[in-house]
Amino acid sequence: MAQWLPWRRKKNESPAVESEVEMEAEIPASLPNLSLDAAVEDEPDALITGTTLSSSSSQIQRQSLWRRGLARLRRVFIAPIDRLFRGRPFSDEVLAELEEALIMADVGVRTSTALVGRLQERCRQQRPENAEDLKAYLKDELLTLLQKAPSPPLVLGAAKPWVILMVGVNGVGKTTSIAKLTARFLQQQKKVLVVAADTFRAAAIEQLDIWAQRLGVECIKHASGASPAAVAFDGVRAAIARDVDVVIIDTAGRLHTKTPLMEELKKVQRIIARELPEAPHEILLVLDASTGQNALNQAQAFQHAFPLTGIILAKMDGSARGGVAFAIVDRLGVPIRCLGLGERPEDLQDFSAQEFVDAIFSSSEDEVSLDMRAGDS
Repeated sequence: MAQWLPWRRKKNESPAVESEVEMEAEIPASLPNLSLDAAVEDEPDALITGTTLSSSSSQIQRQSLWRRGLARLRRVFIAPIDRLFRGRPFSDEVLAELEEALIMADVGVRTSTALVGRLQERCRQQRPENAEDLKAYLKDELLTLLQKAPSPPLVLGAAKPWVILMVGVNGVGKTTSIAKLTARFLQQQKKVLVVAADTFRAAAIEQLDIWAQRLGVECIKHASGASPAAVAFDGVRAAIARDVDVVIIDTAGRLHTKTPLMEELKKVQRIIARELPEAPHEILLVLDASTGQNALNQAQAFQHAFPLTGIILAKMDGSARGGVAFAIVDRLGVPIRCLGLGERPEDLQDFSAQEFVDAIFSSSEDEVSLDMRAGDS
């Protein structure tokens, strides 16, 4: 029997405690407004099994999702570039203005300068007659940049249990991302265990426990103030004993620049590896795309502490600053594994460099056409 994925708060259910000042505002921020609400009430099975689609229909719906999810980024990123290129002859002045536009889109100074340098060299070789030719060149260069760090889909390997360690500062969408990953693995008929190792905040434990109850999975937790490493230890041992397929471990995210906390997270990693050789199999950093270049700074801090296997770039649908994705790959070489394109479970999409670039370079006419075709499917 299909398992109900309860993504909305029940009518008579009290919300999570929200008194702590630095509490991740994930449940209160997203839960009441989830676009899943009506669907859960009216068609619960649709959230679990989905609709059987042909490969072409599925691809159309995926493209439509990406273009809607990246609409704000496209308006800020491509619209100014279109205005810059339209009807102008090619010149060095156009390249200088393009560099400014890229920086304004949070691509970053260093990455923007390097991109314009490569475009300048290409223009010397191919001698474009007008500025509009630069748009195709820019699309090619951005795609090449993202492909520097291949992004394999987030799937489970052969090891059992498969251990995913989630890191990131408070408020970036970490708990919601854990819930969406849990929903994904449940739909794949996997047995999931979540571990609340952010013991510095009582609210963090409660938030994850609430999601676990709604999703029907077990949550390993200790009292607030307990050792995060001890919770992780119990979580891994429980996963082995219960023959779990995947265990997802939440961690503290406050004051990521402070050495004691980063050392505590390293201890968690060592404890996991001691109990289960080669684990954690994934160390995923969750970043909030709306923070722009600050997300890059966070990624640098965590990369110094951990061998990150990938990044989940959350809240892309509400951000006009997602150009930081290019800076992250260019500066750090860490692959982006997933994008958060909305509030539904299926809106957490495996990253595709081609689909990302296609979506932000698409026209409004393309989006309308795809939406119509997706609706017909």
